[in-house]
Order: sequence, then C-alpha cells, then structure tokens
Amino acid sequence: MATLNRLRKIFTHEGALAARIDPLAQLERSVMSCLLWESEFYEDGQTIGDRLAKLVEVIPAIDVARVAIQAKEDMRLRHVPLLLARELMRTKEGRAQAKGLFSRVILRPDDIAEFLTIYWKDNKDEPLAKQVKRWLGDSFRKFDEYQLAKYNGGQKAVKLRDALRITRPKPSDEAQAELWRKLVKGELATPDTWEVELSRGGDKKASWSRLLAENKLGGLAMLRNVRNMTKAGVADKAIRAGIRGVKAGRLLPINFIASARHNPQFEPELEAKFFECFAGREKVKGKTVILVDISGSMDAALSAKSEMTRIDVACSLAMIGRELFEKLRVFTFSNSLVEVPGRRGFALRDAITRSQPHGGTELGKAVRLLPARDRLIVITDEQSHDSVPQIKGYLINVASNQNGVGYGQWIHIDGWSDKVLDYIVKYEATNG
Repeated sequence: MATLNRLRKIFTHEGALAARIDPLAQLERSVMSCLLWESEFYEDGQTIGDRLAKLVEVIPAIDVARVAIQAKEDMRLRHVPLLLARELMRTKEGRAQAKGLFSRVILRPDDIAEFLTIYWKDNKDEPLAKQVKRWLGDSFRKFDEYQLAKYNGGQKAVKLRDALRITRPKPSDEAQAELWRKLVKGELATPDTWEVELSRGGDKKASWSRLLAENKLGGLAMLRNVRNMTKAGVADKAIRAGIRGVKAGRLLPINFIASARHNPQFEPELEAKFFECFAGREKVKGKTVILVDISGSMDAALSAKSEMTRIDVACSLAMIGRELFEKLRVFTFSNSLVEVPGRRGFALRDAITRSQPHGGTELGKAVRLLPARDRLIVITDEQSHDSVPQIKGYLINVASNQNGVGYGQWIHIDGWSDKVLDYIVKYEATNG
C-alpha cells in the first residue's frame, strides 16, 4: 500500500526528473514566457491555454491578479494577462479584483476589444458581469481621440464602438460625451500614424521621410520598419537619426536583435541604442557565470509569425548581463559545455549561437563542470535530459512548458524581459 500512495514522479519532455511545484508556481512558469495560444517546441498553444484556465480555478484570486499585472507591466506581454483577467471574472472572488486589475492590464484601447473577444471565445451569448461592465467601461476614460482612432480600425471580432455601447460608461463631462459619440458614429479624426500614412498608397519614400522628420514613429514601429524604409529608398542618414531617437519605453531587448538581423548595415546604431538602454547602472560585484541553453528546442520560434527564437531571447539576456555584472564569464551548453569569448552586444550573440551544435540538453553535466563563481545564472527552457544537481543559483525559464527542473535550492525566475535580471539584483540586496 505504501508504494501505491507515493506521488507519481513527473519528468521534463527530455526525460529528467522534474520538480513538483504548487499551483501558483505552475501558473507563473506557464504565464511569464507565454504568447497566448502560440505553440512551443514541446507543447501546443491550446494545451498551455487550457492549463492556465484550470490553474486559475485553484489559486486565490489576489495571486492570479498579481501574476496578470506582473506579466503585463514587467514581462510586457499583451494577451495572456487578458486571459487571466477573463478567467478571474468567472468567480465572485475574481470579480472582486476587477477594479484594480483592469486599471493595470488595459493599457491600449484595443486591449478592451481583445479582452471581450477572449471573454466570448467559448460562448458568444454570455452576458458581461456587472463588475466587468463597470470597470472595463471605466477604462475608456484613459484614452483621448488620437488613441481611440489609432486602435479603432482593423478586422477585430469586437469593435471599440461595440465595447462602448455594451459597457456604457458614464462620461465625466460634455467633452468626453462628445468624444464617445464620435467613436460610436465613426466620426473620429483620422490619426496621423505610419499605418494610415502608408495605407494611402502614395510615395512611400516621402511618407517614411516625413514621419521620421516629424518624430511620428514610436520605438517599436521604428525598429520594425527599418527594413521597409530601406526598401523605399529613405536616406540612410535619416534612418540612423531615427534609430538614435528611439525611446526604450516598453521595448524588449529582443526587439534590437530582431531589427539588427534584417538590417545589418544599421547594427552599430542599434547596438549603441541597446547599450544606452542599460547604461549608467552600477555594476554588480562578484564573479558571475551565465550558462545559456542552445539545445535544439531553443531554436523554436517564439510564435508562428515570429522569426525570433528562444535562443535569441537567451542571447538578449546574456547581452544585458555583460553590461550589468562586473566580472562575467558566459558559457553555453547542449551536449557539451563551451565558454564563449568575452564580447559585448551583438558580437556576444554571435559567439553564443555559433559556439557548438544545437543538440541535446545536458544541463546537469554542464552545471557540474562549471568553474567556481559567486553567482550562477542559467537561461534555459528547463527541459533537461539529465538530472540537475541541487545547488545555489538562479534559473531563468524562457518557455511555458508544464514541468521544469529549476526548483529546490535553485531560485526560479520565469520570463524574458530585462526585469528578470533586475529581480536578481533586488533579491541579493534584500537577502544579503
């Protein structure tokens, strides 16, 4: 009978014994690197989405709300926080979180429409809960005419005007009432955005040149459209100036890698902007080792429409680590352990990806072979093939797979924004 009562062992997809963790930790590991309903190397998107919904059912609503807000504000994920918000709205305890939750996860007007699309994904006839109507509708107060007009187009399942009609927020004054009337009637002024400008079908070179000269491009739009500007014949000088003027804002480190991949001639400006985003920070003292997973599963794309991979994410974090830690050595692991040259920026990315063949996931062997250090940071999808020793270190998980190995004595961190390295600094300042 004793044998029958033992907990069933669980394993990673590669076969190593995985750690058994509580539901909240499961939610965090599945959320913080999740592009909602996008399949990953080992798991399909629907499986991940279903697991998130089941976990919300058994976790206190206040904890789920905290995870949703962290995913939105720190990890800069757009859709998965909205799914968590929707699942919370199924219970009385969850609906009690609506006021604080919607104020933090609705950052753009189309977040309202996207939330309602998720809300009605399984049942188009389900009525909105009273708290959803009130606090989702209240989100409209954040946005001016330009913002509403910018996100009002496209082939969305739920239109902003429909969302306004359904939630029926009360305008605070006549000006707001008039703005909302214009939204419903389709009379908002056409915004001067790059999407609108290019959709007019005019001279693309002239359009891009004007938008650059008038600083009408946000940081992400600038980085994503460097290739389009080049194809249109925009002057290199203007493009370089546009890159130099980028404000980091909600950009992720990987955005710079993506832009540089397609625009190698502008790599010096992109790299300089990357360094600028992380300049001025006091170096963290001590001997630090960063160990980067370059196994075959890390070559998987982040989403069906993305050319970026988990390795790109890992490289971006290693690039930040080079700027953050005073004495740093970087190693990669797959079937072997390899130290890469002490380079910075995109040169470090190249050294990591070319260091060895992208094969197996022998994390345990790699950890055992590492040199002495004060701090170990492993960046991986956690799907180790061999057993991983229980030692003091940080394990950054950059995928949403159900089971992982980096628990116990390991300090486990989920996600792939620059905030994960900030967490390490704060943790050590608090815990000595």
